[in-house]
Amino acid sequence: MANISILGAGMAGFGAAYHFQNEGVACNVYEKAVFYGGHATSFSHDEGFVFDDGPHISFTKDERIQELFAESVRGEYETLQAYVNNYWQGYWIKHPAQCNLHGLPTDLVVNVLNDFVEAKFAPNGREIRNYADWLLASFGPTFAETFPMVYGLKYHTTPAENMSTDWLGPRLYRPDLEEVFHGALTPSTPDVHYVTHFRYPTHGGFLGFLRMFIERTPVKLEHQVTRIDPRERRLYFAHGPIVDYDHVISSIALPELIPMIDGTPPDVQEAADRLAATTCVNVNIGVDREDITEAHWSYFYDPDVFFTRVSFPHLYSPNNTPPGMGSIQAEVYYSKKYRPLDRSPEDCIEPVISDLKRCGIINDDDRILFKNVTLTPHANVIFDLDRTEALETVHGYLDDIGIAYCGRYGEWGYHWTDDAFKSGERAAQQVLDAMSGAPAGKVGGGAR
Repeated sequence: MANISILGAGMAGFGAAYHFQNEGVACNVYEKAVFYGGHATSFSHDEGFVFDDGPHISFTKDERIQELFAESVRGEYETLQAYVNNYWQGYWIKHPAQCNLHGLPTDLVVNVLNDFVEAKFAPNGREIRNYADWLLASFGPTFAETFPMVYGLKYHTTPAENMSTDWLGPRLYRPDLEEVFHGALTPSTPDVHYVTHFRYPTHGGFLGFLRMFIERTPVKLEHQVTRIDPRERRLYFAHGPIVDYDHVISSIALPELIPMIDGTPPDVQEAADRLAATTCVNVNIGVDREDITEAHWSYFYDPDVFFTRVSFPHLYSPNNTPPGMGSIQAEVYYSKKYRPLDRSPEDCIEPVISDLKRCGIINDDDRILFKNVTLTPHANVIFDLDRTEALETVHGYLDDIGIAYCGRYGEWGYHWTDDAFKSGERAAQQVLDAMSGAPAGKVGGGAR
């Protein structure tokens, strides 16, 4: 029987384990943390507040994944209609802002509309070299430079000129002229955000969607891989054990994985060093009232507002807080490559609270019942202009030495949770194909 090891017990790792289980194939899952779930984990606190490792919801349209997640929580989940808004210079704007300009300063709206018309009827053939070019061609300079370019710098930590468009998908809505004019003239507009409805576990935070897989899968927690010998096919762990493998699937972030591998060529290490991801400081606040906002999450465009996005977990499930209480999770983004973390995570708490008050989300007389901070070392992959070439080098090397990869950080893509789970399933199937002698393809799940 083949000895199969899966590195990481997050969405992708459990996706791989689930696929092996369905095929009757044994596998071993190793996780360096003391908890399950990876980036999809949740933390329940004695004070009665539940916070995820950054905001997580499930809005997959894949009915199979919907059914799996529903089964995992034994049918106990909330189905919610998403309401999202934006904050800019004291204005609250329905999302997406490009379709909801009504009420903004007149001169700004006139300039945005003029730019939209010019962009709509501009001659074809403009070269799109980067995300900035795409924004200018899609929306014109006024809107692009006032909203998405500013927000993107806060969220991605690098300017739009340094980013590709490979990540966009449905994430930035391109309205037609009628939608833009309608949204400028009236406050009543249709909902066009790519997330219309979402599901969230009733109990235990987002991690609940992995409960069934955790119960079915033996996982060795506190097993941190420090070295991989691909010639001898051995894994070395921080606390001493050495494990032989026939096949290994990794969801470890590529910049962490590559230095662990014996004999990595310098050009591959250099490529891994060029891959960039954000680091997120999640500041979690509990307050003594629940009527904080109607929005499930809000985007903040002003560069002088300390946080980038704020979500409100008490609106996802009533069990995320004590009765009648509210909860707030603010995201503050850094990155090793572009904006190194310049303070302790704990030092982000007070600036967040100060700006929550400045933006009118909490009041001076609100009682703060809970506050803490968590750090997500790898939050979102940055699709900078280095990514494509560097990723091709790294993935090519892993394919050559027989290390499969999956998930957001193994495929180094913009994966939502269902994408990550299915990525693990694909990697497992490719291992099964290799075991059966099927024609060789990429070992990993393939970059997105």
